[in-house]
Amino acid sequence: MSLNNHLIELQRRHQALEKQIETARIHPSSEPHAIAELKRKKLLLKDEIAKLRAKVPEQTIH
Repeated sequence: MSLNNHLIELQRRHQALEKQIETARIHPSSEPHAIAELKRKKLLLKDEIAKLRAKVPEQTIH
């Protein structure tokens, strides 16, 4: 998998986590620690995306 494709996949997963977090916030039976874990995973993905963006030239990112 190329760096660009990997970056796109990480962005997709980051967006999916954002949707999961929003759904969990709306749902009254959501566990606070489960939401915190989703946020932690999202932050880790964000950090990895930032590292990859530094390696991939801007014009190749779609």
